[in-house]
Amino acid sequence: MQRETTICNKLGLHMRAASKLVHLASGFDLEISASCNGQEADAKSLLDVLQLAGTQGTLLTLKAEGDSPEEEKEALQKICQLIENRFDEPE
Repeated sequence: MQRETTICNKLGLHMRAASKLVHLASGFDLEISASCNGQEADAKSLLDVLQLAGTQGTLLTLKAEGDSPEEEKEALQKICQLIENRFDEPE
């Protein structure tokens, strides 16, 4: 399953934001990846996510693969919600 969202927080995928994304993704028993600017990363790896260098306005494609379509949908929904809520940062 795949879903796209736009990074909307001012600082993009900086350390704290990337850490929140990785923590959330790691809570699912799925393979989850994130890609932007022609690069793909394991969404459960902080180093991989930071290397995406996603900035404000960047389109991020998220993919979830596993045995449960319901869990894939839930994971992508929660990750997109985190991103669309600016990683719960004030702005």
